Amino acid sequence: MTTTIERGRPGTRPVKAAPANRRPGRIRRIGLPYLLLLPALVLELLVHLVPMVIGIVMSFKVLTQFYIRDWGSAPWAGLDNYSLSVDFNAPVGEALLHSFFVTVAFTLLSVALCWLIGTAAAIFMQDTFRGRGLLRALFLVPYALPVYAAVITWVFMFQHDNGLVNHVLHDQLGLTDKPSFWLIGDNSFYALLTVSVWKGWPFAFLIVMAGLQNIPRELYEAAALDGAGIWQQIRRITLPSLSPVNQVLVLVLFLWTFNDFNTPYVLFGRAAPEAADLISVHIYQASFVTWNFGAGSAMSVLLLLFLLAVTGVYLAVTSRGRRPADA
Repeated sequence: MTTTIERGRPGTRPVKAAPANRRPGRIRRIGLPYLLLLPALVLELLVHLVPMVIGIVMSFKVLTQFYIRDWGSAPWAGLDNYSLSVDFNAPVGEALLHSFFVTVAFTLLSVALCWLIGTAAAIFMQDTFRGRGLLRALFLVPYALPVYAAVITWVFMFQHDNGLVNHVLHDQLGLTDKPSFWLIGDNSFYALLTVSVWKGWPFAFLIVMAGLQNIPRELYEAAALDGAGIWQQIRRITLPSLSPVNQVLVLVLFLWTFNDFNTPYVLFGRAAPEAADLISVHIYQASFVTWNFGAGSAMSVLLLLFLLAVTGVYLAVTSRGRRPADA
């Protein structure tokens, strides 16, 4: 690359001219971040997108146990699997609708309790007291434990004859007339809800606690000088300031809870009770128990469309509600 030298007045240094073309170096500098992201994008493609596309293709096939070895040769079913899933007058559609309503009720209760307990604990932890660090660490134990180890512990606690729950409620406190069955019958819903909340509220606690760090302490001091009590401070300062954090937190908790498979599967096994028949386990049973992978894939696609619709509506509503405040 050639350079030109400008001649100035006597005693001045020669000045090198700028390179004629810096575009290749700039392109390399801009493209480097994308190059570093390429392995993660390829892994995401292989782990999530490719199986999702295959699952959508399977939903249009008559894929039963007779075609498992060579599922590509299974005949096309068109929309028959979807029609079977949404025919609520038939046994398959009726069972799927019941599972959907159970999952909606379970998800709403679990998300509400996780958010409420996590927010209360995070606000309580803002005050300085002895042992606060240890208590924070203990609060995060349920979230840090592996799912199988945490849920299997609850399985032993919910046992009918020698479980800790019946021992405390019946033997120690006398709140029940006889030991209850927690893993079968109607009580299975409350057992599943208890485990889900116990396992999920530390995540809400962690996120809300991080959001509280961004609220200036001067706001609380000024509110206290104006005579505002603790509840007024929470209502007027804490909750409005946490609104962006809570919007993301509630959406994440909803998606995680609605899709939760590990908790009910470890708690009840392959056959969940009717009262705790979550849609994730229901789709698993439709696919791997009855060996109708076409119908199970159709149910999974319907679940995906439902969650996408809920997410889109939720983001539209929350962004519209936030827009006047930002204007």
